[in-house]
Amino acid sequence: MKTHQNKIEKLISELCQNGVEFFELKEVSKISIGEFVHKNKQNPNGEYPVFNGGISETGFYDEFNNTGNKIIISARGANAGFVNRIERSYWAGNSCYTIDVLDQEKLDWIFVFYYLKDKQNKLTEDQQKGGIPAVSKKQIENFKIPIPHIEIQQEIVKILDNFTELEAELEAELEARKKQYEYYRDELLTPKKDTKYINLGDVAKIQRGASPRPIQKYITNDPTGVPWIKIGDTLPGSKYVTNTKQRVTTDGALKSRHLKKGDFILSNSMSYGRPYILGIDGAIHDGWAGISDFEEKLDHDFLYYYLSSSTVQNYWDSKINSGSVSNLNSEIIKTLPVPIPPLEEQKRIVLILDKFDALVNDISIGLPAELKARRSQYEYYRNQLLTFQELKSN
Repeated sequence: MKTHQNKIEKLISELCQNGVEFFELKEVSKISIGEFVHKNKQNPNGEYPVFNGGISETGFYDEFNNTGNKIIISARGANAGFVNRIERSYWAGNSCYTIDVLDQEKLDWIFVFYYLKDKQNKLTEDQQKGGIPAVSKKQIENFKIPIPHIEIQQEIVKILDNFTELEAELEAELEARKKQYEYYRDELLTPKKDTKYINLGDVAKIQRGASPRPIQKYITNDPTGVPWIKIGDTLPGSKYVTNTKQRVTTDGALKSRHLKKGDFILSNSMSYGRPYILGIDGAIHDGWAGISDFEEKLDHDFLYYYLSSSTVQNYWDSKINSGSVSNLNSEIIKTLPVPIPPLEEQKRIVLILDKFDALVNDISIGLPAELKARRSQYEYYRNQLLTFQELKSN
């Protein structure tokens, strides 16, 4: 890294001492928008990926409308302005801009990708406001990029490619660790032959949430109001619910289902069956099912790991996909068979799983911490390497 950086600094002092000339993208590349291809015409076994935005393919097709080594930018939607690079032939959909660098003897297309990626937030900031976020073709055409000497571009690409490869290796290793963790979690939660199974409804109180109607009548800004727990109050990857955006009056809470700190909630539709532990007392929306009064037989963390296991998720799937029901209702939850080993055994299993869970999910230690640090380092150096003084015209 240091050797490459010293070489870049030397090249800049030799080749662009007074700054670097900037050009609009339309001057150095061909910019096009893709063509819509209906899902019915696509082929899941097709050779070419279909991109309708910048993040990942949305399907596959038997034809392509762009060869590889191109930059793509999402035109509209939640990911408007997202920048990616594609190294194989692909089909660009009608929400996908393609940037084809023209003279690659003077301008390395991967250098352009890294520069646009570094300035992605600028594209996002400048997107059209209104109903659906969008980035116009004119915005991309007029976006200015520096063009230092090709040797400088190539040295920068070498450094950033090395960072990217290392990050990809860490991501692959972390993904493998997560699969290993899930395997051992399920193994540890598979009870021994002499372990008793009891239906969850026999050892816990199961109740569906309830929304007082009309809800606006009961929403309050009073800080002493009761936390109103909705699906949107959860965070991705979180175990606990600790805050709510809204509160309801005491009367509203009485018309709902009031749970206490330490009780469980499960989403009963869409991504059904995902468990959370309440870190607060509150009233639950009717999109939730509540689980309480289980402490005599079940450790909190043991129950959380069990409800998160593949065994339980497969059980929910079998019930929901049976055709007779469309959501995870209280009666289904009550019938869930739960192993009840002694509490000491439950705590032993929890200690093992806590250590494993931290290794794959805790961003302060292990691989997640290393990956987070590497990403921060990469973004810092990318910004440093791609910041140029603009050459002033006489």
